[in-house]
Amino acid sequence: MSTLIARLNRLTWPQIDRVWLTFALILLLIAAFDQPQFAVSTGFTFDAVMATLPYILFAVLLIAGLNATGAASVISSVFEGREIRMIVLAALFGGLAPFCSCEVIPFIAALLAVGTPLSAVMAFWLASPLIDPPSLIITASALGWDFAIAKAVAAVGIGLMGGFVTKWIVDAGGLSNPLKPQTKAGCGSCRTDPLSGQAVWRFWNDPARVATFRSSGLHNLGFLLKWLALAYLLESLLIAYIPAETIAGIVGGEGLMPIILSALIGAPAYLNAYAAPPLVAGLMDQGMTISAAMAFLVAGSVSSIPAMTAVFALVRAQVFALYVMLGFTGAVLSGIMAGLL
Repeated sequence: MSTLIARLNRLTWPQIDRVWLTFALILLLIAAFDQPQFAVSTGFTFDAVMATLPYILFAVLLIAGLNATGAASVISSVFEGREIRMIVLAALFGGLAPFCSCEVIPFIAALLAVGTPLSAVMAFWLASPLIDPPSLIITASALGWDFAIAKAVAAVGIGLMGGFVTKWIVDAGGLSNPLKPQTKAGCGSCRTDPLSGQAVWRFWNDPARVATFRSSGLHNLGFLLKWLALAYLLESLLIAYIPAETIAGIVGGEGLMPIILSALIGAPAYLNAYAAPPLVAGLMDQGMTISAAMAFLVAGSVSSIPAMTAVFALVRAQVFALYVMLGFTGAVLSGIMAGLL
């Protein structure tokens, strides 16, 4: 018996992706307890994914190309020169950096270690999780280009606000030692130095970069498909089971309170920048205002687990608290501006 257990322990069991597992379990529950809704939800999910597929493919090709060319190395030039210039460029380029959540950690740690102003780093940190090329395209597919562009503008605005507020605090004598005592950070699936080397725009002449393009494309295609499938499935259940008047009563209506409430709900309710837009589209169909929707999305992006982990892993508590406060304030202000414009 002990020999059999030992052999079983040596077997390599296939890991089931938790997103697909959740998707399958939800479908099983629907089939068990509400068979008519099963057909409605599966049809809704399939149609929505197919309608979004052109956007998904474009986003996949774009991010794969950025990774294959090594375009991340271009971002290093942003953190050179005068501090105000750094803040402005960090906010502008924050959404363009093709970093995964673990690549950001050694990248930011190296910048702070060599004396890059915390203000520029904060601008980059705040803008980066709010928008990137794939999430811009996915947001446009779910909520329209006007909303997607408004979110991109909000990302830059929040980055600028965070950068200049941080500069003011540092100039006044605060946050003098932002970094925690560091150990090497990173993960096995990512480059340990995202700024190493130079960008090579004709990457198809380099077999290694072609391989990077292929692997990055397949990885991101799977990533986007699984999260969007889950998001559309949840949207179908939102429409089916939650009355529109309930949503409208919580995050509908005019004024500041629905915006603040949406920002508070958005933080813990966050999925990710790719899954959130379809859910917000469903909430807007149920009565959520544009202002509340913008606050919900922005607050959720800033408080996402990868974004929060990257900040918490590197800096002391007061810097982390400032990041959270700036993110929440920026979400509320973004909601107000979206309503006005």
